[in-house]
Amino acid sequence: MKIWCCLCFTEDDEDEDKKRMALIDDDSDGSIGSDEDVQMQFGLALEMFEEPLQRPFPDLITVLRESDDMGPPVRRAPRWRSLIREPRRYEGESSSSGVGVGDGGSGLANDDLHHKRAKVFSTSPPCHYGTAMLSDPGGPSSLRDKSCNIRMGSLVSPANEILYHNYIWNNTGDESPFDPTGGTGDGKENGTSKTEDFEVRMDLTDDLLHMVFSFLDYADLCRAAIVCRQWRAASAHEDFWRCLNFENRKISIEQFEDVCRRYPNATEVNLYGVPAMHLLVMKAVLLRNLEALTLGRYQVGDTFFHALADCSKLKRLNVYDATLGNGIQEIPINHDQLRHLELTKCRMMRVSIRCPQLVHLSLKRSNMAQAVLNCPLLSLLDIVACHKLSDAAIRLAATSCPQLESLDMSNCTCVSDETLREIALHCANLHILNSSYCPNISLESVRLPMLTVLKLHSCEGITSASMAAISYSNMLEVLELDNCNLLTAVSLDLPRLQNIRLVHCRKFVELNLRTIMLSSINVSNCAALNRINVMSNSLQKLSLQKQENLTTLALKCQSLQEVDLTDCESLTNSICEVFSDGGGCPMLKSLVLDNCEGLTAVQFCGTSLVSLSLVGCRAITSLELKCPNLEKVCLDGCDHLERASFCPVALRSLNLGICPKLNSLVIEASSMVVLELKGCGVLSEASINCPLLTSLDASFCSQLKDDCLSATTTSCPLIESLILMSCPSIGSDGLYSLQSLSNLTMLDLSYTFLTNLQPVFESCSQLKVLKLQACKYLTDTSLEPLYKKASLPSLQELDLSYGTLGQSAIEELLAYCTHLTHVSLNGCVNMHDLNWGSSGGHSLEPTVYGSYGIFSQENVHESMEHPDRLLQNLNCVGCPNIRKVLIPPQARCFHLSSLNLSLSANLKEVDVACITLCFLNLSNC
Repeated sequence: MKIWCCLCFTEDDEDEDKKRMALIDDDSDGSIGSDEDVQMQFGLALEMFEEPLQRPFPDLITVLRESDDMGPPVRRAPRWRSLIREPRRYEGESSSSGVGVGDGGSGLANDDLHHKRAKVFSTSPPCHYGTAMLSDPGGPSSLRDKSCNIRMGSLVSPANEILYHNYIWNNTGDESPFDPTGGTGDGKENGTSKTEDFEVRMDLTDDLLHMVFSFLDYADLCRAAIVCRQWRAASAHEDFWRCLNFENRKISIEQFEDVCRRYPNATEVNLYGVPAMHLLVMKAVLLRNLEALTLGRYQVGDTFFHALADCSKLKRLNVYDATLGNGIQEIPINHDQLRHLELTKCRMMRVSIRCPQLVHLSLKRSNMAQAVLNCPLLSLLDIVACHKLSDAAIRLAATSCPQLESLDMSNCTCVSDETLREIALHCANLHILNSSYCPNISLESVRLPMLTVLKLHSCEGITSASMAAISYSNMLEVLELDNCNLLTAVSLDLPRLQNIRLVHCRKFVELNLRTIMLSSINVSNCAALNRINVMSNSLQKLSLQKQENLTTLALKCQSLQEVDLTDCESLTNSICEVFSDGGGCPMLKSLVLDNCEGLTAVQFCGTSLVSLSLVGCRAITSLELKCPNLEKVCLDGCDHLERASFCPVALRSLNLGICPKLNSLVIEASSMVVLELKGCGVLSEASINCPLLTSLDASFCSQLKDDCLSATTTSCPLIESLILMSCPSIGSDGLYSLQSLSNLTMLDLSYTFLTNLQPVFESCSQLKVLKLQACKYLTDTSLEPLYKKASLPSLQELDLSYGTLGQSAIEELLAYCTHLTHVSLNGCVNMHDLNWGSSGGHSLEPTVYGSYGIFSQENVHESMEHPDRLLQNLNCVGCPNIRKVLIPPQARCFHLSSLNLSLSANLKEVDVACITLCFLNLSNC
């Protein structure tokens, strides 16, 4: 939580105003101190914690000492005032318009001298507003014309950006608080009264300050101390300094003694990295309430350990990276109340610990040769990487702790099975054991019945015979056997096992688990693994990626929902039975078999399966899915699929265009909306029963016949978009079946061999888009029903690109089909000119367009006979024989916005009168 003290001053005088700031106590005379006094009082404390290794520590001591001059901290009556700053006079400003200290009894500043609560201008982060109330509105250089910048004195470092601002505007009316005139037109009369509305009174009692400051760290407390006397007293309260953290800071003995004398009730002291640590620590142990002490990086003398018993309330001692004593003598640690002891990476010869209340002991990475323990209540012992401890020393240390529950002796390479047997005999409550990187351990004749966590990473002595010893641990919940290179098989029947890890076990071949509570299996990079048999009622997710030799998988997992077998190249078709109904996974929802190239014929019948991925299964030729709840299937890379059956499925969309060899297809999907068969060039048999299908793309299905199209349109009556591009086998019989598609709005018959479009005109009355690109066999009479009989009245887009229609047919089409909005005539070699100078049998002389008079009386009369064309987009790209384009106003193309004539090499003249045209392309003409 951050407290902001805000002062209002102008930008031009920011530097000078800062020099004039001061705090005024109730007992003072209201005068402003000099720059030197202010610097001596506040100047250095703020810098204390920002650069601990470069800034001198006495700055903090200065702040703390000054607080003594004010009497007992925090409990004094909270009487303090905000800064009173005399406003600057500007040229042309009347003396009566400003509010200053010397304005007598009527000024705002004089009123402030009697307030017991601080006044703070309430405002948002740096903003600018006019202050009419502080200046003469008529003055040429008044403050009305100057921006008054509200600046907030930062009390936090740039790294701490979490700021809490409370903005309370004391406005009772609806007018804006930033209105320089206060919502009225008279800035002179109302300026003074509105000043009170801008101010927010803030009464910070000692209790409130204490609560707020409890959220601050040491650096922020030092910053708060330079705000005012009350804050300085509040920040020095002993409640905030019970933990004295001097880590990596420079501090002298006198300074430390001063702090300890000021805060004798401190409970935590951190002297890690302090150069004079060996001297300061002797002062720290004199704190009567000290409970936690942290040391490190420098030598700790033996005198400290002898004096440790005098610190009667000490409960936690942490020593990191230090030399204890002179490095060659025994270090005695005797304390009756110590409960937590850490000697990490410490250098010593021997250590003797007698602490009857100790429960946690860590000697991690320390290089002592012997550790004598007399800790009857010790429950956790950490001796990781204590390479100089012998097998006998470890055995002696561990067996002397009968209440031991957790033992971590990883990287202690000399540990033997004999030591484990002695530990199992003397430590009956041992629950957690980490013996990773102990090559001599094989668990022969070791019995640990109460063990719940066992970690044996990189233990070369662990083999399949070791599983017999592990099977005696009926309470085992976590088992980790990573990098056990001699392990070939794991067969366990443990009722409480929940988590097992087998990673990078090079010779591991077989896994057999019978455990009801198993919830996680992590098996990866076991190149020789080929058989897995798992029985569990709690397992929900199984991941066996990159098991290249896995051939047999047997699962009896009632709760299994997700299975990932990516890159299991040796799996065969028998895997389908495991994941089908009756295979042992009744709750399976997601199955991933990506890049399983051993699969050739996939057949799943599962009522629970929702998602199936067969990406990269290039050898699959047959696929049969009877999964009524299947919503997603991925077949990317199944380029050898020949037969596919989806009956029934819950798919909403399906893309089979990535299966170029597909020749037989059966689909029964009551929810399917989109079906893509684009590129299935050999598809000849297709039974599609999708009553909700709205989009069908059968582009390049060259073997698709009329009977297949007729059956599809009958079973899918809601099709709106039908693409039959490059389907040469579709004829008139197939097109007549389109009459059952009452919602068909888009039809693509490009690159077909059609000669008669009569079936389309009779069957597709609601058609809006018709594409006939490169239909070479259409004649000039093929489109006569379109412009002579007004067929397809809803048609909006027509594409006749690269066709063979003649000039006259195109002219008639453009003249009478005024309802078309998009027309494409790209590459029409028979079109010579685009001349709309003659429209509807009315000849128009091509003269200057202005002479026609678009809004003349004659045109108004003509508009009643000839409606406006709705054409918006006309494309004539690459028409080699077009020479002239004439679109006069009488053509009534008032909606034409885009005209593309690019690549028309012989184009000579373009006369266009279209008031809405915004795109004209004549490139490469």
